[in-house]
Amino acid sequence: MEKTKKSYRQDINLKIIFSITLVAVMGVSTITPVLPDIRSALNLTNQQTGLLIVFFSLPGIILTPLLGILADRFGRKIVLVPSLLLFAVAGFVCFFLRDFELLLLFRVLQGAGAASLGSINSTLVGDIYAKEERSKVMGYVAGILSIGTASYPAIGGALAVLGWHYPFLLPLLALPVAWVVLFKLDNPEPKREGDFFTYLKSAFQNIKSPSVIILFVSSFVVFVILFGAYLTYLPLLMRDKFDSSSFEIGLVLTSMSVVTAITSTMLGKINSYISERKMVLLGFLSYVISFSIIPFIAQPLMMVFPIIIFGVGHGMNFPSIQSHLTKLAPLEYRGMFMSFNGMVLRIGQTTGPLIIGWFYVFGDHVAAFVGAAALALIMLVGLAIYLKF
Repeated sequence: MEKTKKSYRQDINLKIIFSITLVAVMGVSTITPVLPDIRSALNLTNQQTGLLIVFFSLPGIILTPLLGILADRFGRKIVLVPSLLLFAVAGFVCFFLRDFELLLLFRVLQGAGAASLGSINSTLVGDIYAKEERSKVMGYVAGILSIGTASYPAIGGALAVLGWHYPFLLPLLALPVAWVVLFKLDNPEPKREGDFFTYLKSAFQNIKSPSVIILFVSSFVVFVILFGAYLTYLPLLMRDKFDSSSFEIGLVLTSMSVVTAITSTMLGKINSYISERKMVLLGFLSYVISFSIIPFIAQPLMMVFPIIIFGVGHGMNFPSIQSHLTKLAPLEYRGMFMSFNGMVLRIGQTTGPLIIGWFYVFGDHVAAFVGAAALALIMLVGLAIYLKF
């Protein structure tokens, strides 16, 4: 039976999932408006600055599927609690560092802590909520994620007034979340049936489905665009073209996330009129339009219009992809299943700044954003042909 609004407000599991979500997006969105300041303080190039995102994301490529397997075999909490603790401690250490190589090292450790959070978070939605609820709950989770990505850049930009390193105090908030997960999360745990190799064989048979593969590719492209063009090169464009402050950059990034949050929380209602397939297609179309406009904006205030287009599309696109993936995954394999999606997301997050940076090298900011629009267009055409659900 579908929960009422009142029961959702009283749902401690949902609140815990929200808290994990807010930690999962903290590692990047809190420092993106500060990237130009870090570049200046440590005398870095644009490509070196992008490594602060790359090195944070890199551990997830290797660790996310392994942690998903552990979550299936030993339980979700066994993975979540140590991950939250590592994220908090390694992120806090970054506050004290002024050496670029050491900063990259602890960004790797912090990224290792974050590796499981996004995928197991989605896994918990699939574990706890019935099929008819998942799209709505995933929309709520995506809305909270967007609230985090909306507020964190503004918070990070505001803290940067004290110094570029102050946003690295925020990971300490993961400590109370770890405590709540350990003692308050009430979730069904998968039964460890059969031997390990039988489990792997069955899980991979589910993952090899064509529907799953095309959704994985979609997730990859979404994160290349999001972390490459939007979160890395948009702040640099605004600083170089308009001489925008870190706080101003944070406000622009926040406006997109607010729009995404509003759209995502309305996903249940939108889904009654538009199918998940159409929402995914509309999402990629919004990316094409938005990134085709951004490099040609002449006034910083005008940046709001392509950002709104991007935010509406992203609010429909990403949670729809995630929701459908959880529907395709059985409980006993869901941790591994969603962790593979998490690995794909991490690959996109890690390579995004490098891929968009490649476009940048050959044509400055215009080529970077036109290149992102081209990637979205290719994905849009592919989905229109192959996406069947």
